[in-house]
Amino acid sequence: MKRNKSIKTIAGIILLAVIAFAFMAAPKKITVKGSDTLVILAQRWAEVYMKSHPEVAIQVTGGGSGTGISALINGSTDICDASRPMKQSEIDKLKERYGSLGVEIRCAKDGITVYLNDANPVKELSIKQLGGIFTGKIKNWKEVGGPDADIKLYGRENSSGTYVFFQENVVKGDYAPSCQTLPGTAAVVNAVKNDKYGIGYGGAAYSKGIKQCLVKKDDKSTAYPPNTETIKNGTYPISRYLYMYLRNRPSGDIKNYIDWILGPEGQKLVVEAGYFPVK
Repeated sequence: MKRNKSIKTIAGIILLAVIAFAFMAAPKKITVKGSDTLVILAQRWAEVYMKSHPEVAIQVTGGGSGTGISALINGSTDICDASRPMKQSEIDKLKERYGSLGVEIRCAKDGITVYLNDANPVKELSIKQLGGIFTGKIKNWKEVGGPDADIKLYGRENSSGTYVFFQENVVKGDYAPSCQTLPGTAAVVNAVKNDKYGIGYGGAAYSKGIKQCLVKKDDKSTAYPPNTETIKNGTYPISRYLYMYLRNRPSGDIKNYIDWILGPEGQKLVVEAGYFPVK
């Protein structure tokens, strides 16, 4: 009997040791969710970081800034990526649930790019003209110096931070009912690429296979493209910060990861991905 008890005790100790070892060996998971504008960069950050930190597993998904912020509030993500600042109503929900106002981290800069088809002769537009186009007040390209053809609008869904930022800073009203909302910036780019009379908007990193429209503040201003110099000196009129949000001040593996993102290696990847560094 004593021998059987000893065997059971040893077996129990071994089992606990195996469980403890497995727990220690399992990768520490960090979840990131939100902005489709940021998702390419966020996936690149995670990929490079995990190569030198195999003890950490980082899961990145998109879905839009609003989706990411909702996930942060309901506790289903560690980090929310957002291409717009959190709204006061969202901060209030976070405070009500966690007793915290959250933590905002600026991780990159972006110039919201206006996409045109390569065959479109229009090269530049003012903020006022863009507002008129996307509210539907300007319906024909000839009204802005282009061909006699109807303007086809392509934009993001309303859960997108880019949708909100562009609406508040450029459209300054309701989007035209004719504006086709698409699930992701890549879809907007593809639509404009295949539509001679199309126009869309989104992150600078996605602008491949289309023409970047030069943008000016008003009719008397110089029009600028979104590039490193114009984003840095503020001459491109629709630039913005990109954000990471957390429920509380980061610590441990999450803090190490964020410090790396804001450091030289992480910011180098910002540039390589087509965005602009915060420093």
